[in-house]
Amino acid sequence: MRALWSLPKAAPALLRHIGAYLELAALDIARAQREIGAIIIATAVAAVCLLFCLFMGCLVVIAYFWDTPYRVAAIAWLAAGFLLIAVITLLYRASLSRARTPFLQDLQREWNEDRVLLDRILSADEE
Repeated sequence: MRALWSLPKAAPALLRHIGAYLELAALDIARAQREIGAIIIATAVAAVCLLFCLFMGCLVVIAYFWDTPYRVAAIAWLAAGFLLIAVITLLYRASLSRARTPFLQDLQREWNEDRVLLDRILSADEE
């Protein structure tokens, strides 16, 4: 019964906490958007580079049978360059995935801390 009487006193603090939770949720969502965007861009760059590597590999096969010196070496170096870019980009993407924070982590941590405090407050009022 005391908990009901203390609600008007606690309302401003509860409203501030709800506002803070919304702010934390917005920050967590913004961070998740940035991380997902970086992963998508890294994946797209790697996919394009691998596609170019495939095209260059096809050109190597064609140029191998074409009777001109150094064409094979030039195309092979281009394919190797695109392959190197793709590998570097995939390694970067893997590091982004490992470093990614769990979704709404800050909000969950704050809620757990506040839930413990709220349980203490309500249990103190009942005694």
